[in-house]
Amino acid sequence: MSSDERAAQHDQAAAGRRLKIFYGWRMVAAGAGIQFLYTGLLLQAFGAYVATLSQERGWSKTALSGGAALQSIEGALLGPALGWLIDRFGARAMVQVGIVVFAAGFLVLSQIDTLGGFYGAVLLLALGTSLAGYFPLSVTLVHWFQRHRARALSLMGLGFAAGGFGVPLVGWVMQHHGWRTTALASGVLMLVLGWPLARMIRGRPADIGETIDGLPPAPPDEAAAASDLPTRDFTAREALRTPAFWLLAGAHGFALLVVTAVNVHAISHLKEGLGYSLAQASLVIMLMTLSQAGGVLMGVAVGDRWDKRHVAAGCMLLHMAGLLMLTYAVHPLMVGAFAVMHGLAWGLRGPLMQAIRADYFGLQAIGVIMGLSALIVSLGQIGGPMVAGAFADLTGNYRAGFTVLALAAGSGSLLFVLARKPR
Repeated sequence: MSSDERAAQHDQAAAGRRLKIFYGWRMVAAGAGIQFLYTGLLLQAFGAYVATLSQERGWSKTALSGGAALQSIEGALLGPALGWLIDRFGARAMVQVGIVVFAAGFLVLSQIDTLGGFYGAVLLLALGTSLAGYFPLSVTLVHWFQRHRARALSLMGLGFAAGGFGVPLVGWVMQHHGWRTTALASGVLMLVLGWPLARMIRGRPADIGETIDGLPPAPPDEAAAASDLPTRDFTAREALRTPAFWLLAGAHGFALLVVTAVNVHAISHLKEGLGYSLAQASLVIMLMTLSQAGGVLMGVAVGDRWDKRHVAAGCMLLHMAGLLMLTYAVHPLMVGAFAVMHGLAWGLRGPLMQAIRADYFGLQAIGVIMGLSALIVSLGQIGGPMVAGAFADLTGNYRAGFTVLALAAGSGSLLFVLARKPR
């Protein structure tokens, strides 16, 4: 058979496979659905529970806010172990168990009467999100995609961004039927909708007779030309010895300094520092959510075409500029600029973090590598709100704390630029 005939045969086989929807895209949709439920029912709605329980039970906001820190700490501590389990056995069973535990956490939350009970419910919720949340889903997707890895992760991120639009419904139910009913309904909804989605998860393409990207392996000359792919798979120990691992983790942590500080303190700054009403502040957050979705769509379009670390570096500058706009806003346009810049940076940068790691270190130990990275990244996740809150307590406003965090994000841009692919 001539080389032309073999090439034609390869093209015909590829065309035939394209006619069937690649199962990896179905998993992207399932992951987006799970992320939507997690974000809408818990992540974005957590503040509503804090405000309601503080008023009804008399518990301090500081004590209740500790629940958010517990979620970050538990996720970071479990990361390496969960990564090893995913690398070894796949994520399907883990995600299914996570959905059940997540739902159980809401059911327990609906029955609590003490602060200790609240922490217990939060620990269950945190365990559920660790088992069925972004980490195991993203580790799974990088095994299914290579050419379209950033696109797949960005599309899954649409569910995360869209979850913010479910928060008004959660708030309405809480206002009219109480927080206990809201928590109970959230648990039932997680089981009814989340369980079928979790059953769609598969560990690797070979488990169901598929191939990466749903296409036959490329001819040797094409594979050799794919310079953006890792030359070999790194073990976790080898990855730890590379500067890229630490630079990526540090830059990612600097990004979350800003993201978590905004999530916890932006509304307080808008109300207390800038004189906005709660309704007006909520509109700003809604604009930020819309911009985040726009950033995710930008990631779908350019994430696999442009150099990911340069895109991430640019996003860090947007994080910095946006937070400075919010900090020193003297006009609503500056507040709007914050919402657009921060939302776009978050939505575009977020899904690229795991795609870069998979591109750099390969798939052999990617779960453990991502889990170890989470230990470092969590320092930013926990530290951002603490730094902003501490400066606010000392100075009476958020300006100093937000400025420090914005400049840290700007320096994170340089870390991304320096984080070259290991050779």
